[in-house]
Amino acid sequence: MNPLQPLLALLAQAERERDAAWVDTQRAVQMQLAAVGQAEQLLTYRREYEQRWGAQFKSEGRMELIHCYRGFIDRLTQAVDQQQRVAQHATAQMERAREVLREHEIRVASVRKLIERRSQELRLSADRYEQKQTDEFGARIAWNPQGGGLAGMAGAA
Repeated sequence: MNPLQPLLALLAQAERERDAAWVDTQRAVQMQLAAVGQAEQLLTYRREYEQRWGAQFKSEGRMELIHCYRGFIDRLTQAVDQQQRVAQHATAQMERAREVLREHEIRVASVRKLIERRSQELRLSADRYEQKQTDEFGARIAWNPQGGGLAGMAGAA
């Protein structure tokens, strides 16, 4: 079994969670953009409506028409206020989603760094083991009488 297998499984899980957080963040961004856009549209409509009817009231201003206008503007203002609250809430949700995404990205990076360190440790350990084996093999050859090492040279002299 690969000694890094548990860490690789952890990395895969962390990446799945990060990807899900990214999808949630994109959804929150779209919702926030839509809410802000709708709030801006309502504000623009209210301004245009006030300008259009303001000019109308300068020329003629029947009382029942003014009351209807005032009631509509009040309801429109309530709608604008409500939509601005929706936009603020959507902005807060978007910021929370971005923070969750950042946390998941940090976790993925941390696990990758841990895998990198463990891989490096395994390579160093394997290199040390290989060097030890090479040294032991060389020592056996040097001290082996049939291997032509030191013992073999002493007999030749």
